[in-house]
Amino acid sequence: MQLNLRFIIAIIVAAVSLFGYYFNTSKNEITGETQHVSMSADQEIALGLQAAPSMAAQYGGVSTNAQARAAVQQVGQKLIASTKASQTPYKFQFHLLADDKTINAFALPGGQIFITEGLLKNLKTEAQLAGVLAHEIGHVVGRHSAAQVAKSNLTQGLAGAATIASYDPNSPGSSIAKAAIAAAIAKVVSMRFSRNDELEADKLAVDFTPQAGYDPRAMIEVMNILAQAGGRSSTPEFMSTHPDPGNRIALLEQEITADFPQGVPAGLKN
Repeated sequence: MQLNLRFIIAIIVAAVSLFGYYFNTSKNEITGETQHVSMSADQEIALGLQAAPSMAAQYGGVSTNAQARAAVQQVGQKLIASTKASQTPYKFQFHLLADDKTINAFALPGGQIFITEGLLKNLKTEAQLAGVLAHEIGHVVGRHSAAQVAKSNLTQGLAGAATIASYDPNSPGSSIAKAAIAAAIAKVVSMRFSRNDELEADKLAVDFTPQAGYDPRAMIEVMNILAQAGGRSSTPEFMSTHPDPGNRIALLEQEITADFPQGVPAGLKN
């Protein structure tokens, strides 16, 4: 009787999780994709604004270099003004963080975009900076954070259902082991989705940078810079949240060739 009850509860939990995920859909006007999201744009903006101070604090706060901060803001806002990002409801703000040791850039939902001094000092041109910022803008307009929240809710719900169904009252430790396995599977799924998000952000950046007057091939230069930085450090933070730069170069080259089959136009800033 208890076994049947556990399975019934597990099925209900799984069904609620699946229903909540697959029936919350929204078409992304920038990418054209239908996404599974449960947050509104206003909720994304509020979440990003709420998280921004604590995220900045983790990297030593905002940089004191006013000239460098202004350069980041200028390039970022140029990208917004020149692309479809300006047609979204998001409130884009660009932050240069004081940490000059960590090589990283990231975006919070709703338009809060960050780059560390550690990454900025490794970039050699304005177009390279534009490539980094355009990639992070791609995450925002691609609604990747909102989609990740929905996926996380789904995997957590299914993992919970598996734990309920597999619980053995005669061997309590078995549920702990199986829950750990379920959590590991959920993490693997999330990592796979995250890599897909990164590659989509690359594609959007290839679209956005030339629209703002920058040579998209500068992004390949950024990948080479990051690969070299990875060789100098065993665990660069950028590598923990982004796919290997070497694997992305070929895909960037494919996207650039597809967008410009006759070659990248002359006159773009590199």
